[in-house]
Amino acid sequence: MSASLLRRGLELLEAPGRGKAPPGLQGGRDGPRAAGAARRRKRAPEPGRNKATVKGRVVKSAIEEYHKKKAVNHLRANLQYMLKGQFVANKAITEQVLAQNRGRKSKDQPPKKAAKKKPEGTVFTEEDFRKFEREYFGRP
Repeated sequence: MSASLLRRGLELLEAPGRGKAPPGLQGGRDGPRAAGAARRRKRAPEPGRNKATVKGRVVKSAIEEYHKKKAVNHLRANLQYMLKGQFVANKAITEQVLAQNRGRKSKDQPPKKAAKKKPEGTVFTEEDFRKFEREYFGRP
């Protein structure tokens, strides 16, 4: 076992009233290693305090943190907002804005709309065909 683990174990087993003696009452050591021992004693952590934590930090509840960071569904509020508005933009203006935001590449261009073909009908009526038949073939 290392000395630091042994020291921590002894600190945990100490009686709560008995801690470190005041600095004036500690027995001073005179010798070549006295300064190093004093530094080690000064550096030893006290059992009630954790130096790894930030000063004044409060431990938060994990449930509160979960609820705070949980994704919120804004669909209902957004739908109400969108349906509430009565203003409808002019179609020419919306087309202009869309054209400005569109890229120049061919993949960004909308598909070309083919012109609708009208169903082809004959210009001539049945009466015209009968008249032509009579004149061309000589039938009554």
